[in-house]
Amino acid sequence: MRINDGIRVPVVFVIDDEGKQLGEMSTLDAMALARERMLDLVEVSPKAQPPVCRIMDYGKHLYQQSKQLRLAKAKQKKVEIKGVRLGLRTDTHDVEFKRAQSEKFLKQGDKVKIDIVLRGREKAHQDLARKNLQDFITGITVPYKIEDPIKRFPGGFNVIIAPTTITE
Repeated sequence: MRINDGIRVPVVFVIDDEGKQLGEMSTLDAMALARERMLDLVEVSPKAQPPVCRIMDYGKHLYQQSKQLRLAKAKQKKVEIKGVRLGLRTDTHDVEFKRAQSEKFLKQGDKVKIDIVLRGREKAHQDLARKNLQDFITGITVPYKIEDPIKRFPGGFNVIIAPTTITE
């Protein structure tokens, strides 16, 4: 936004601090009127013909905008990505426990990154690891969507799932 002496056009359309339209006038007259009221002349619509300027307290305007941004930021929900790690030889009880943990995270509204880690010669059984990961995911009872499909990484496979309640 251009303010006061930064406005270089000869004629502007002026709106005063109470919202009344004062009409077209020269930029110098508009700046004099703004100074008389101890306020700033702010260009709010530079593309209009002639450009629209408003008489306002620019510092107060900036403060209100920053205050609105802070409130909007405070109201945002932070979504965390929780992690669950499995192994190729993880026992069934441990798998059920980790599935329950994943469901709890999804109910809380967090995303879950599920890793299956392959060590040593286990890396030769990638098809089995992918199947175990797929079985783990299909066993989750809480509604979810797969946000990032099953991908290979150097240590194994991973997938990211998110609760269906998160809107994008």
